[in-house]
Amino acid sequence: MRTWGDFIKVRRLDLKLTKRQLSFNIHASESTIYLWERNKVRPSLSQIPKIIEFLGRNPFERETEKLGDKIRECKRIHGLTQKKFAAQQEIDPTTLASWERGDHQPTKKLLDKIKSVLIF
Repeated sequence: MRTWGDFIKVRRLDLKLTKRQLSFNIHASESTIYLWERNKVRPSLSQIPKIIEFLGRNPFERETEKLGDKIRECKRIHGLTQKKFAAQQEIDPTTLASWERGDHQPTKKLLDKIKSVLIF
């Protein structure tokens, strides 16, 4: 299994749910679920948190030590854009982008601030 659609379909079938039943659980239309499972489209960023909840885990979670990877993973899990994540953390989006790229490192004060939402 390599895609969100693969994981969704297997989990749905394991639970013996119809696409309609699943659509109520994750607030997506039956046709959207059909397209995911056929790997015609990928879930949008905003749908990922509900899908992770349905799956019971993030199938793409990776162990990483790099701050940029941790930030990207956190944004994906919570369905946040860079701009929204930066706003939540009260950090300038361009500063956050430079951390993600590894161009700069946050000060200890800013790192402590975002550690609460990142998995370390």
